[in-house]
Parts: sequence; C-alpha cells; structure tokens
Amino acid sequence: MRFWVGAYAGDAGSAEGIGILQAGDADSVWASGPLGMVGTAVPAPGSASWLAAHPTHDLLYAALESDGTVQAYRRTSETRLTPVGPAIEAGESVCHVAVSPDASFLVASCWSDGRVVRIDLDAAGRPSRPRIAAEATDPWGPDSPESGVSTGARVSGAVVPDLAAAARALREAAGDEYGDLVPAYDAVPETDAESEEAAIGPRVSRSHQAIFLPGGLIATTDMGLDLVRFWRSSGDGLRLVQQVVLPKGSGPRHGVWHPSGHLYVVTELSREVFVLAPDAETRWRVISGQSLVGSLDTDTAAELCASRDGSTLYAGVRGSDTIGVLAVRGAGEELQFTALADAGTHWPRHHVVVNDTLLVAGQLADEIVSLPLDARTGVPGRVRHRTASPSPTRLLPMR
Repeated sequence: MRFWVGAYAGDAGSAEGIGILQAGDADSVWASGPLGMVGTAVPAPGSASWLAAHPTHDLLYAALESDGTVQAYRRTSETRLTPVGPAIEAGESVCHVAVSPDASFLVASCWSDGRVVRIDLDAAGRPSRPRIAAEATDPWGPDSPESGVSTGARVSGAVVPDLAAAARALREAAGDEYGDLVPAYDAVPETDAESEEAAIGPRVSRSHQAIFLPGGLIATTDMGLDLVRFWRSSGDGLRLVQQVVLPKGSGPRHGVWHPSGHLYVVTELSREVFVLAPDAETRWRVISGQSLVGSLDTDTAAELCASRDGSTLYAGVRGSDTIGVLAVRGAGEELQFTALADAGTHWPRHHVVVNDTLLVAGQLADEIVSLPLDARTGVPGRVRHRTASPSPTRLLPMR
C-alpha cells in the first residue's frame, strides 16, 4: 500500500517535497509489511506539511506552510505529481486543508494569523477565489461574556467544563498509584489577565483544522483561543453559526467525526479529548472529556484518529513520544482511557490506522514506523518496521 507523505522542507525540515511511502505490497490494502520510501513525487520547498485529496479527480492539495499558500497537484504517473495552476494565497503558516465532500471548495487553516479561508474549486478541481472567514475573538478576553462566568456554566450555547472538578474526579478514579499523574488544575492559583499574559504571552488566534460534518456543517479548531467554531458555506464564503468554548489554555488542535454523531477533539496543550454533540435544538456543546493519563506537563498532543470500526481513538503525544489509546463507550458519548503506549519514534506528528497497523510519522526522528494493533484491546505494540523519511508531517493513503 502506498501513501503520500507531507513534510517540512527548507529551514523547517530536510525534505525536498512530497514523498511516497510504500508499506508492504504496493497492491495490498494491508500496511503491515516492510516500509520504504519510493522517492519524491514533486519538489515543494514551501513545506507541504498537510495534504488532502480531491474526492474524484486525481488531484492533491498541499498546504505550503512556509509560503502561506495552497497548491494543487495533478498525478501524472504512479510516482509523479505536477503543479496545476499558480499557488493560492491563504495566510501565514497555513497548516491544514480539507476538501468539501462535493468538491466545490476547500477550507484552509492558518496557524500564525488564525485565518480560516474558503477557496473555491471549479469542475476540474482548480482552486481560486480565496475568501477569509470572520476572525475569531477571545472568549476569555476581558471584554467577552465568558470572562466573568465560572467554569461549568453554559456560555453562548457552550458548556465550559470545570477543570478543577474534573481533575479531582480523575485523581480519585486513578487511585493512589496513578493519581499524581493527573494534571493538578485544582492546585493552580487564579491569576489576573495581566500576570498570565506576562507569563505565557498574549492569546492569539491559531486555526489548525477544518472538519466536514454531515448536513453541510463545517467545524474548525482554534488552538490559540480555545474554540471550536461551526460554519456553513454560503455564496460569500463561510457563515459562522455557533462556537463552543473549551477550557482556557486547553488548545483544541484536531478532531474526528464519529458515526455515532459525536465530534471528538484533542487539545494540544492540556492533552485531553473532548466529546462534542448537538442537543435537541442542534446547538453543539461539550458533553464529556477524557485526559490522556500519564502524559507529561511538557508534552503536546498532535493527531487524533479512529480505528477502522470506530471503537478506539488514538492520540499522538509529542515529548514523551507516546500514543494515547481511548475506548469509545456507550453510544459514543463517553471515552475511557485504555493505555499510553510507546510511539516507537521521536515527535509523533501524525499517524493513521490501516487495518491492523498504526503508521506513525516521527517528525524529529526523520522516520516513519509501523506498530501492530492488538486485535482485542487495540493497543499498539512494539515497532514492527521503520524507514527513513525526512521531516514527515502527514500520511495520506493513495487511492
């Protein structure tokens, strides 16, 4: 099986462009065999850190993070890509692109300036007409309604969880042996906005991902302002319909839509996975959350993906270089922490489940590794295969 490999180039990494990974036999749907890089499909000095495929045409879209642009590529052979048209300006440090199910547009997310950008696609899949959506405002800022509301209250249709209470509950459930591993949110004294900003810097918008949900809804994450925003496409671009506020400083990064109707979101800074769902009035809210127990305060969470049957979630944790394993319980409304497994590589930036195998891109190790998944528990085992790959950041299965 083959994969497109997004990677950092130039000052940000050592890749030449978009690579090709072969896992096992090229014509097999299994990825459990030996790994090897086939080569570079196209040079991309602007750092093609994220890739997305057109649903029907043989086209690939790359977020060229260093350039702040989105570039379309056409597949011209088994191992070659060719640029299609000029690169489209998106914003500073564009780090994610997602293509709409009907292929009429894509959404680009930009880390440095917080932009969410709709880019039209014509019938042939060529991108044009970037339109910047409404910018985010800090829900925890001094002039925002949330600033004077205690955690746990309903705010603008969102439920803001009480981290202190959650920490106490988790510590009690973990017991004496593991209780000290739960982040001590209830032990952190409150500080005013000025002292917090002096300690960690000003809060700024940092968009990180767009997720297409059923019914034409689009969810985007804002890591810097702790928001999950919901949009609908309109003739003028994207129309904001709701936002859900997550705990201050949690840093929502990436999410996964689940067939049960829930949206799971991993937070980069607090290393948790929150469960979001619409209520009877179709207003989205946080209904539960689960900490990645055992992760370190210096860790940052990265990718979140689901097993083939949707029963298990896998969250990458950079720093301690682990994979958090969470079981989906009930009707999808609850997550249960199962294990924190060794990722087998340094700085697991991205990972993907392929049948009985977890492929992990070790960005700072310059390699990709494969881990077997236990058929009963879903927990990853020790590294089965590995291959050198410069600064990998995204693994996208080829069609």
